[in-house]
Amino acid sequence: MRWRRAAVGLLALAVLGLAGLGPAGCRRGDSTHEFMAVFAPLLADPIPHAVCYGPHRDGQRPGGPDPSAAQVREDLVLMEKHWSLLRVYGADPVAATLLEAIRETGSAMKVVLGVWIAPDDPAGNAAQVAEGIRLANAYRDVVVGVSVGNETQVSWSAHRSDLDALIGYVKQVRAGVHVPITVADDFNFWNKPESARLSPELDFILVHAHPMWNGRQADEAVAWLAEQLAAVGALHPGRPLVLGETGWATSVADHGEQAELIKGIPGEAEQKAVYDAVRAWSRDTRRLVFWFEAFDENWKGGDDPVEVEKHWGVYRADRTPKAAVAP
Repeated sequence: MRWRRAAVGLLALAVLGLAGLGPAGCRRGDSTHEFMAVFAPLLADPIPHAVCYGPHRDGQRPGGPDPSAAQVREDLVLMEKHWSLLRVYGADPVAATLLEAIRETGSAMKVVLGVWIAPDDPAGNAAQVAEGIRLANAYRDVVVGVSVGNETQVSWSAHRSDLDALIGYVKQVRAGVHVPITVADDFNFWNKPESARLSPELDFILVHAHPMWNGRQADEAVAWLAEQLAAVGALHPGRPLVLGETGWATSVADHGEQAELIKGIPGEAEQKAVYDAVRAWSRDTRRLVFWFEAFDENWKGGDDPVEVEKHWGVYRADRTPKAAVAP
């Protein structure tokens, strides 16, 4: 998201092919096997629903204060109603709390674990890499993939990082874990020639594509998503693609970049329309999609309470449901 923006053998291969997830090119001997072994069960019928989870509530933010274990468990109960696969963005204490809650409660939820990479912070990045490796190995029953870096390469990123350094972090994580590895970035990086340096290092590509940020109306969202994934796939033939973020916000401010770029109407009815359409498209095309996101996060963005970054959840920050997931 902008800050200012997981039957093997022939059966597994068939399932992955239907999902648009062809076998990855192997950098290590068992890479393709691992991807199929881990993700093929997740792509059984019906296709699982997946979501991005930002856990911080009002008065909380990354770096502290963090949500309590009880609050994370409360979130898990809500999310289990709608999704079976979560994505988190950093290897931090709240991620450890989530993984432990999933294990302790016997939840069937699986997690793609993030490793946060920041520019000009080698010590912090090394700590994220080490903790990501530790958590992925400690919770092998829960973690089904690791995503190294989030929107570090697209041109508009506020935390753009050196590509060679990112590849180095990917290699470190790969050497330490036994699950598929990816990098998450915007379609507008993955559709550029320079992304071809990175994709051979990955087991699959995690693509962010937000129709709302790209001037689309709600009824144009699915067609636009299909178009962007086709373009990325053409540049990375045979590379598995997973839609790592897409969504529709329920509020947009009338000033700044969001007012200039966003043309679609925000709101709960519009969000529900896109949410339902994307879920149907995911089911029909067997495309794994992470919806952005589970909960509103009021710590994001500026001081304006209606600013777009705060309002992507299908639950409000107080954990009451919006129309998309209302009973």
